[in-house]
Amino acid sequence: MLELTDIEAGYGRTQVLHGVTVPTGKVVAVLGHNGAGKTTLLRLAIGLIKPSRGRVVFDGENIASLAPHQRVARGMAYVPQGQQAFGQLTTMENLQLVADGRRRGKALIDAQLARFPALEKFATRKAGLLSGGQRQQLAIARALITEPKLLILDEPTEGIQPTIVAEIEHTIMQLAGEGIHVLLVEQHIGFALEAAEHYVVLASGFVAQTGEGGSAATPSVRAAMAI
Repeated sequence: MLELTDIEAGYGRTQVLHGVTVPTGKVVAVLGHNGAGKTTLLRLAIGLIKPSRGRVVFDGENIASLAPHQRVARGMAYVPQGQQAFGQLTTMENLQLVADGRRRGKALIDAQLARFPALEKFATRKAGLLSGGQRQQLAIARALITEPKLLILDEPTEGIQPTIVAEIEHTIMQLAGEGIHVLLVEQHIGFALEAAEHYVVLASGFVAQTGEGGSAATPSVRAAMAI
């Protein structure tokens, strides 16, 4: 679905990614310490920054020159780090903003309320008054209303209460089963590897290790991240 090949990118004169290649797969996990280049890689995938070198191919099309909204129109969705929502709008209004103008808008909202029951419970509550976990569920629900082929998630369980972490992890596995591809940056190594078909470990913007997912890869990945 998404192929990133020999990517070099950064900000101004500061190069962050050095020849990074990410394999395609149903769920691909990108791991590494803070500052390794993970978020930069996701921002590049959605088009917020451009590569200085390398190929960005989505669903067989070279999309390196496309703006973020053009990538969204082709089936990409991005949930950045930080449980983002419009705090002064209600939960339902946040969902409605994305659904408005879509042919199946109401059905798409209903599907996400069924996926995340807490959002239906707090449909009339301002998003700024939701818990961090509920705001993260709202952010994922808004992205899914766009009916993406690929969902890009940056630290979806960071700073969230354990019960909702388990719900979000279940949702990611469920989405993969529904045919939605996922590009995932995640600090919970055990879950990331369990969910992933392939993984990449970044260190200082370079690929330190890559391989197939599964719990058997955990010791090797932990060793790579300990360097």
